[in-house]
Amino acid sequence: MAVKNTTDLLNEQLGKKGTVEVFTTAAQTSKDFYAVHFVNDSVITNCTITGATNDSNLDGKTIPAGTVIFAPFTAIDLTSGLAIGYNN
Repeated sequence: MAVKNTTDLLNEQLGKKGTVEVFTTAAQTSKDFYAVHFVNDSVITNCTITGATNDSNLDGKTIPAGTVIFAPFTAIDLTSGLAIGYNN
């Protein structure tokens, strides 16, 4: 993975790099999200984070509205809530 410059990092933070996907309870699979922003209180059914140990610890957890998790998500499924996935 190449080192990103300041402009690339800023564009990612502003959602101007790649695309974004707004989702509710439809399973998000085969994704390449670098971050997920939870717009409403959301409950994670299950998720897969590349390189994470014990990512299953998030399963069944309520994530408060406004929380952003910066991690390489390849899959996420919500029981309830609304989130935005930021694609690489």
